[in-house]
Amino acid sequence: MRLPGMPLHDPFVVADDATRTYHLYTSNVPAVSGVGGTGTMVYRSRDLRDWTPPVVVFLTAGQEGLWATDGAWAPEVHAWDGRYYLFTTLHNADRPLPVPTPNQWGVPFRTPTHMRGTVTAVSDSLLGPFTVLDPSRPVPPEHLMTLDGTLYVDPSGQPWMVYAHEWLQTIDGTMEAVRLTPDLSRSVGDPVFLFKASDAPWTGEQIPAGVPHQLPPYITDGPQLYRTPDGCLLMLWSTYEKNVAGQDGTVSGGYAQTYAVSGSGDLAGPWEQRRPLVRDDSGHGMLFHTFDGRLMMILHRPFENARGKLYEMRLDGHELEIVRRRDDLDGGG
Repeated sequence: MRLPGMPLHDPFVVADDATRTYHLYTSNVPAVSGVGGTGTMVYRSRDLRDWTPPVVVFLTAGQEGLWATDGAWAPEVHAWDGRYYLFTTLHNADRPLPVPTPNQWGVPFRTPTHMRGTVTAVSDSLLGPFTVLDPSRPVPPEHLMTLDGTLYVDPSGQPWMVYAHEWLQTIDGTMEAVRLTPDLSRSVGDPVFLFKASDAPWTGEQIPAGVPHQLPPYITDGPQLYRTPDGCLLMLWSTYEKNVAGQDGTVSGGYAQTYAVSGSGDLAGPWEQRRPLVRDDSGHGMLFHTFDGRLMMILHRPFENARGKLYEMRLDGHELEIVRRRDDLDGGG
């Protein structure tokens, strides 16, 4: 298989040195994997060009006592303490959340919300099967509607989950972080605010003292943390650009891949926003290294009927730049 023919939303790559094999995780697509059910599947490749048919590594069915069965969005797999941990977002529309208290503008936001959040599951193999560690609740606080949790380990060795707090609950979506227990099964303490979507000025008009008149423009999606050689911390994330009409009548905007920089190197920031790296309805990217040491980014485009796109990247200090689009690998388009 090759990327143009591979359904692929929220892609995440693990480059496994032991087998010299790239593992590309995404939500299960039964028509492709041949296995029904909500869960996670993985494609494998030795060269990022030719991929095996996917193998299902996680299904919500069979996870005894699991609080949700829908979603399985944004799967990531991380090596930790000798085992492999799957992070994936689940939800349950039959478990509504209470209407939030007035937000930072003093306005209650009455959009219906329900339980949504990232769970952690463990396996001894990159090919699973993965078993949810705490089936009773998501890892972030369960009264928050969150998604796209990712693992970050700080310089002291403390694991954190960084996640997006849904605009559906906050109006202006945020990035937040919460400490994890050593086994990654639960959160510890209160969440830490990192930044809000409207901190990137190109997302739309800055929010004045009141509810924005167009919704939903302030969305946070797909965080991934990356430590640069100069000690700064990058966060890849995705959001929506403000739609702008050109003189020729075309409208630009839509889903975009961007990043932010913590010059202090601390998770708490302060975070400085950068312009989008890739536009054209593209996003939920992540960085990884090839076996020959090149820095790569994979993302999906378009948002609907998504396919994987690959970019060779470089760092100039802590500034992230695209070297070239690898359309020799992803089929162009």
